[in-house]
Amino acid sequence: MAGKVVLHYFNGRGRMESIRWLLAVAEVEFDEVFLTTRQQYEKLLSDGVLMFQQVPMVEIDGMNLVQTKAILNYIAEKYNLHGKDLKDRVMINMYWDGLIDLIKMIMSVPFTIDATKKLNIIQTKAKERYFPVYEKALSGQIYLVGGKLSCADVMLLECVLMLEEKFPEILSEFPNIKALRDRMIQLPAVARFLQPGSKRKPQSDEVYVKAVREVFNVNLVFP
Repeated sequence: MAGKVVLHYFNGRGRMESIRWLLAVAEVEFDEVFLTTRQQYEKLLSDGVLMFQQVPMVEIDGMNLVQTKAILNYIAEKYNLHGKDLKDRVMINMYWDGLIDLIKMIMSVPFTIDATKKLNIIQTKAKERYFPVYEKALSGQIYLVGGKLSCADVMLLECVLMLEEKFPEILSEFPNIKALRDRMIQLPAVARFLQPGSKRKPQSDEVYVKAVREVFNVNLVFP
C-alpha cells in the first residue's frame, strides 16, 4: 500500500498551492514538509530527489515528482479530473494553461517592487484577456469541459478566490464565472478546504518572501 502523499515546499502558496487544491478536491490526504533553511534544500539536492534542482516536489506512489504541470497532470489523471477523452483533455489543458499564466502573475506580486502597479496590470489582464474566455465557455454549462468537474474548474476557482482577495468586485461583469464559484464552494471537499485550519495557505507575506530568498540564497525581485 502506498504511503501518504508528502509535499515539499515553503509554508506559503507559490507553485504548490494549485497542487494542494487539486489534492483537496480529489479528497487525497497529504502531509507537508516546509522548507525554512538552506540546509533542508541542500539535503534534497544531495539526496538526488530534485530532478532539476527545483521545488515543488511531491512524494506520491513511490515517486518523487517535480515540475508543477507534470505533478498536476498526474493527479488529474489519477483522480479522473482530466476529461473523458483526448479532445476533452486538450480543451482542459488550454483553459488550464491560461489560468497558470494568470496565477504566475499573482504569485509574483510579493516579490515585486511596485505591487500596486503590478496588481493593476493583473486586474486589467484578468478582465480583458482571461475572464471573457471562461465566461463564454461557461455559457449554458455547469463546468468548463464536458459537463464534468475537471482540474481546469478547480484552478479557475483557485484563481478567482485569489483575485477576489485583491479585487472583491472583479466578477461583477462575469455572472457565469460567479455562478461556477458559488456552486463549487458548496462541494463538500472544497468547503472543507476553505475552512479555517485547512492546509490552504493564506496570502503570501514578508515571512514567506524571506524564506524563499534564504532557502534559494537569492534576492528575488520582479519589476
